[in-house]
Amino acid sequence: MSERRESPVRVALLGCGTVGSEVARLLLNGADELAARVGAPVELAGIAVRRPDKHPELPQQLLTADAGELVESDVDIVVELIGGIEPVRGWLLTALRQGKSVVTGNKALLAEHGGELSAAANESGADLYYEASVAGAIPLLRPLRESLAGDRITRVMGIVNGTTNFILSAMDSTGASYAETLEEATRLGYAEADPSADVEGYDAASKAAILASLAFHTRVTAAEVYREGIVGINASDIAAAKRLNRTVKLLAICERVTADDGTESVSARVHPVMIPRTHQLAGVGGAFNAVYVEAEAAGELMFYGQGAGGAPTASAVLGDLVAAARNRVAGGRGPRESAHAALPVRPMGQTPTRYHISLDVADRPGVLAQVAQVFAVHGVSIAAVRQRDERSTASLVVVTHLAPDAALEATVDEVSELDVVREVVSVMRVEGEDS
Repeated sequence: MSERRESPVRVALLGCGTVGSEVARLLLNGADELAARVGAPVELAGIAVRRPDKHPELPQQLLTADAGELVESDVDIVVELIGGIEPVRGWLLTALRQGKSVVTGNKALLAEHGGELSAAANESGADLYYEASVAGAIPLLRPLRESLAGDRITRVMGIVNGTTNFILSAMDSTGASYAETLEEATRLGYAEADPSADVEGYDAASKAAILASLAFHTRVTAAEVYREGIVGINASDIAAAKRLNRTVKLLAICERVTADDGTESVSARVHPVMIPRTHQLAGVGGAFNAVYVEAEAAGELMFYGQGAGGAPTASAVLGDLVAAARNRVAGGRGPRESAHAALPVRPMGQTPTRYHISLDVADRPGVLAQVAQVFAVHGVSIAAVRQRDERSTASLVVVTHLAPDAALEATVDEVSELDVVREVVSVMRVEGEDS
């Protein structure tokens, strides 16, 4: 039996909110079990918080308001759970450049400065782990970075924001409005007092950038991810989806796209979509997350579970912490950044998508012909048309085949100008069906 290292692996914890407090509890209460897993004692050396006097439940000698000083102290691993960009970016760069391993759940920082952090880790030989940044407790990033490293991933598509999934699931099951379900989500604690990061898609866009970077060995930033939120979704959109045996989800979609000339690029986008109720993601309800991965050799894989919350996210943080600590004890290193492909990011306008378009049109002969002519002019093929007459007006629903998103958008703009079209009631992209 190998001997255990007696010198402890010292850990600095930055932030002690919902997740950080759970991480601190696990480190303090599970020291013996962690030591057995790591091969050395794991010691919580300090906890940086904004107001030390607000944490009477923690050992006071561990608390400090000076995160920068704690990072520069004699620690081996820095666990960052504060969030935001600055001054966190500077602290983590300092840690990495000093050879200290970093474990973070900071999706916004990784989506904007992941390349810079990875470069600092590579230069010093330190580890950078961030499983908790996407999908909470679901083991997703490690399989993408390690288990599927020898495969060719073609698509990653999933529900990565629990707040929006709760809202859309409730709208689908109850018929309630967006405002009503957002209020309920806030009351239950699924939505923040300011829910804009979730409902406007910023949170999901950061996660999409991280997923695309790992899946396609290409640095993708949040700014390069096309983003639409769910604030424009109404009860009529949900009802229209139901009539077609579909449901509405906010999806992060990352794809490897091959052009006609064989050149490859990456598409990364976040927006509401209609998907068939038979699709694997359609049944994911409430605040759960699920990510669907397609790879050439492995085929189709599904990752499902709790996407947020103190205990689930702390589980992912502790998993990274154990991995980083083992590397410190054994003298090894975790996986490095893989950005060798360096594929260009395809603009949304060039990305092939499908549209579901609902129109309020005049009830007279020739309407469909006029609408179809506009589609033909823009090279957009119609897959299905449904029409319903109601006195002096008619409802016309058009579902397209795959076409460049810019062509579809131009088609909708021109259709809206037709005299026979009273209103473009809704426009939504369609996923999960053959083109």
